[in-house]
Amino acid sequence: MMTAQQMAETIVGVLAKRIGRDIKLLKISDISVLADYFVICTANSTTQIKNLCDEVEKVMEENGERIIHREGYRAGGWVLLDYGCVIVHVFMEEAREFYGLERLWADAEDVDISAIVGER
Repeated sequence: MMTAQQMAETIVGVLAKRIGRDIKLLKISDISVLADYFVICTANSTTQIKNLCDEVEKVMEENGERIIHREGYRAGGWVLLDYGCVIVHVFMEEAREFYGLERLWADAEDVDISAIVGER
């Protein structure tokens, strides 16, 4: 079983490898009971959103972590993957700007993921 941090970092790595854009890792454990981390990512198309989410689910399952809930997969503009301690948000750019999770969760700690995503 992975720790919340290991799960979040693994998910960030998967999204980066699959060319997710503007990936953010927010540590929310000090300000919310919803989860320990939010992973936020932008995709270029609804097809890419589905591919990113499918790959996250595949890798997490390979690591023994099953998804608790998936929301928005059929609609395609914003998909949420709930792993309990880590919640993944994959957006189209317009939806990400509209919902502004980074603004809503401005008190969260912005975790440095540069070592995971590398330079792109």
